[in-house]
Amino acid sequence: MAKKHLVIDPITRIEGHLRIEAIIDENNVVTDAYSSSTMFRGIEEILKGRDPRDCGLLAMRICGVCTGTHYQRSIEAVEDAFDITIPKNARIVRNLIQGALYLHDHVVHFYHLHGLDWVDITSALKADPKKAAKEAFNWHKTPYGASESEFIQIQERLTKFVKQGRLGIFSNAYWGNKSYKLTPEQNLIATAHYLQALDLQRDAAKLMAIFGGKMPHPQSLVVGGVTCVQDIQNPARIALFKTLLKKFSHFIKTAYLPDLAMAGVKYVDEALDGTGAGLKNFLSYGDFRLDDNGFYKSALLFPSGVVLNGDLSTFQEFDHNKVAEDVTHAWYEDGKPLHPYDGVTNPKYTGLENKEDGFAYLKTDEKYSWIKSPIYDDNRVEVGPLARMVIGVAAGDERITKYVTNFLGLLGEKLGLGKPAPTAALYSTVGRTAARAIETELMADVMIEWVDELAGNVANGDTSTWTEFDFDKVSKNAKGHGLAEAPRGGLGHWVKIKDGKIENYQAVVPSTWNAAPRDYKGRMGAYEASLIGTKVSDVKQPLEILRTIHSFDPCIACAVHIVDTKGRELSKFKVNTSCAV
Repeated sequence: MAKKHLVIDPITRIEGHLRIEAIIDENNVVTDAYSSSTMFRGIEEILKGRDPRDCGLLAMRICGVCTGTHYQRSIEAVEDAFDITIPKNARIVRNLIQGALYLHDHVVHFYHLHGLDWVDITSALKADPKKAAKEAFNWHKTPYGASESEFIQIQERLTKFVKQGRLGIFSNAYWGNKSYKLTPEQNLIATAHYLQALDLQRDAAKLMAIFGGKMPHPQSLVVGGVTCVQDIQNPARIALFKTLLKKFSHFIKTAYLPDLAMAGVKYVDEALDGTGAGLKNFLSYGDFRLDDNGFYKSALLFPSGVVLNGDLSTFQEFDHNKVAEDVTHAWYEDGKPLHPYDGVTNPKYTGLENKEDGFAYLKTDEKYSWIKSPIYDDNRVEVGPLARMVIGVAAGDERITKYVTNFLGLLGEKLGLGKPAPTAALYSTVGRTAARAIETELMADVMIEWVDELAGNVANGDTSTWTEFDFDKVSKNAKGHGLAEAPRGGLGHWVKIKDGKIENYQAVVPSTWNAAPRDYKGRMGAYEASLIGTKVSDVKQPLEILRTIHSFDPCIACAVHIVDTKGRELSKFKVNTSCAV
């Protein structure tokens, strides 16, 4: 039987425009895959010639989902260039704003972007609310919102949608697909948490706004520190932050983590056989400074490092000089792999290939994506929560190891193994999703320590939030990089400054690492590699492909952009949302 060519364009429930093409054999197993971003990013070109003190506010507009993380990386790149060490209060405030982004982003990702790959909403209509309430107690001793009356109300809301001939926010999905494994009662529990998480999003947004000024796109960060002086000196503001944090943390511990354990048990076979594992090469820049020893000298909450082939014994220190971007299969002018300081962004769009069946396909032997292909020390790598957890364990970090072990222990208990589930189970789509939940609990707990640290420092009389510097002296000719971890993975901004203006600017974002096309050696990017070996139960409903791609939490808007400063129309696109087989 001839192989099938499956096109999914656009991938929905993500940020930005992503196309996946997969080759599927007679057994419906993916044998080849290609990831393509179909929009161009030109933000680096926009920044050239500008005052480096302004680039954070502009670079932040790369994305409204990742919001302040681009802002902070850009500012830190300039601070690195100027050799500025920010005050303790500024460090803690930045950690709290970024940590709040993690909490918001990870919970929204699971419930509102990725959860429906695991949860069959229509199955929840068949559930017994009384049994669902009992089932919830199998996963936590005090489960979130787990009363019979709550589940009855949720069912009534869903039934009303159906009777009106629509499912509202739950329409246009692959309900009933054979790949769904949760019981009706388990689906009802997760659906209830989906709706409850919609309300709780506001608390996470408020967390970012308390010290950030607003959300999205906070505005309290500046080169040298932060501007929220009155907020950190006001005990009521700090108390509000802590109250909202504890409320959100309660949901994480009593809903998010139990739901992941519930799904992990049902989908354990896919975790153990490595479905969606992909490259198994992991990279983390490291993030969240825990002391005031300056950039790249401080102890970090998330260690920087690299692990290859899923082998924890291969841990090696990260060296930013080994980062490069290749454009062999990206729509840019050809050239050798370049370090971001020397990066060039010259578009060269070569289009798609029209075939006899009437569809336009990627020219996969040539250029086929607007995303460049990052490589590290001539390796393709994956970044993100899974990478951070794996590298943390490999580096011997006690805190990360504890949280990973606790979750694997819970999973092992529910599976009746008598011991924690194996770490190798994390090398999978299921594991990638679980790693994000593990990290969310860790982040919520450590943020309590940080807010107490901030309150204590201010109470002791330290109200400094900014380090003064002489721009005219430090800005003539310099270069710097801001490397840290966005919720989706390693995020780096590199800046070169000449005569006080930006000479070159490059951003290598998490979805550049993960969503990239093949490189100059023909090696796959993380998305592409993760799909190989995936079995699709129904090629007209490629749920399994979506599940794995969504596990990375794609943010393609970060990776690609185009703007016409005169407001002219650049192009029109007609998108066919059907799948071609």
